Amino acid sequence: QVQLVESGGGLVQAGGSLRLSCAASGSIFRINAMGWYRQAPGKQRELVAVISSGGRTTYADSVKGRFTISRDNAKITADLQMNSLRPEDTAVYYCNIKGVRDYWGQGTQVTVSS
Repeated sequence: QVQLVESGGGLVQAGGSLRLSCAASGSIFRINAMGWYRQAPGKQRELVAVISSGGRTTYADSVKGRFTISRDNAKITADLQMNSLRPEDTAVYYCNIKGVRDYWGQGTQVTVSS
């Protein structure tokens, strides 16, 4: 069975930094993109950042220049470095792997206080 485990969430003051990590275990056939999504209370889940198997990155406009996504194909991990955090970044962050199907982690809470 495939499992995605996220870590690194927590409480931080505005302007601070956090690094989220996602590690996958189990057999995942043909991994394509790996990414991070987030869902704030009362809002739909939205894309934060995604990185393709070739290393191409895409970011939500709201996080460009502040967040950086990276991946290790051998270890099947995806990290999200988040700098200059804002209160509006507060959400549950989910790791996603796109293979022949979508895989999701259980989510990790990020709370940014003003």
